[in-house]
Amino acid sequence: MLRSGATKDMGKMLGGEEEKDPDAQKKEEERQEALRQQEEERKAKHARMEAEREKVRQQIRDKYGLKKKEEKEAEEKAALEQPCEGSLTRPKKAIPAGCGDDEDEDEESILDTVLKYLPGPLQDMFKK
Repeated sequence: MLRSGATKDMGKMLGGEEEKDPDAQKKEEERQEALRQQEEERKAKHARMEAEREKVRQQIRDKYGLKKKEEKEAEEKAALEQPCEGSLTRPKKAIPAGCGDDEDEDEESILDTVLKYLPGPLQDMFKK
């Protein structure tokens, strides 16, 4: 005793053609819309939860006098940009001209040092 439904399913499993549901397109659109709606609800829920968390974080910051990471970083950056007079850890750009940053003087002194150790005739050749 085979039922007609069972034979149709067997035909599908064996590679037969499926019956096309006339409302399949409509059902698929409804399913896609339901998924979109669920995703929007999920995003809204997470946004609410994050807002609550931020509120609690801010209460903790206020209670203990803490600052946000962004505020700390902005203050540190501003402090670095301000000129620090008398500071031992100044940026390299702040080194005044003539304080050891001239490479020409170093090269000349090295050349002079090398020439001192050469024999006399070679020194004459290089000095010309």
